[in-house]
Amino acid sequence: MPTLAVTGQDGDVDFAFVSGNPALDLTGTVLSRRDEPVDLLAVPADLERWVAACEGLPDRVTATPSAFDAALNLREAVYRLALDRVLDRRFHIPSLEVVNAAAAGPLPTVRLGDAGVRMSGGLRAVLTHVARSGIAVLADPGARLKECGRTDCTRVYLDRSRGARRAWCGMEECGNRVKAAAYRARRRTSAAPSGRAER
Repeated sequence: MPTLAVTGQDGDVDFAFVSGNPALDLTGTVLSRRDEPVDLLAVPADLERWVAACEGLPDRVTATPSAFDAALNLREAVYRLALDRVLDRRFHIPSLEVVNAAAAGPLPTVRLGDAGVRMSGGLRAVLTHVARSGIAVLADPGARLKECGRTDCTRVYLDRSRGARRAWCGMEECGNRVKAAAYRARRRTSAAPSGRAER
């Protein structure tokens, strides 16, 4: 699914749904975790917009302060566990407890119609669904989880490409930036000798 621009508290906010799993997409709402993290979910209204934009989730939910805090806790726990998988280390026990507790919550209502499947329910039910989707991918030994190959990006994604050759979370978000930077670097390198010769 492409990047979707929405209006957040401080202007336009881009929610990218490129990780291949709603729980992993939720973790991607924090950008550049290593350097200068940017949290796209600054207030409950941002979370409401994220849920509405995420394919397969209800169009409208209300995020109370407590449910908002629960969503942020779930996001950080899933991110820690996904990173544990990427780095091939044992799961972080407190994060397991957060995700398992969220997965035990109320379930959303799912209805099949001519237009497809429609999900409804409050934010707690949405978080249950997101936690369960995270558990499904984290528990799958065949799931190929990777961290984006762009240095500044810390998004974890599910690589379903043939031969597991996908290097970036998404071409639009990171792949094009990496390729453009590499092109500029090659241009500078090829131009450097002629520049020195003219002096």
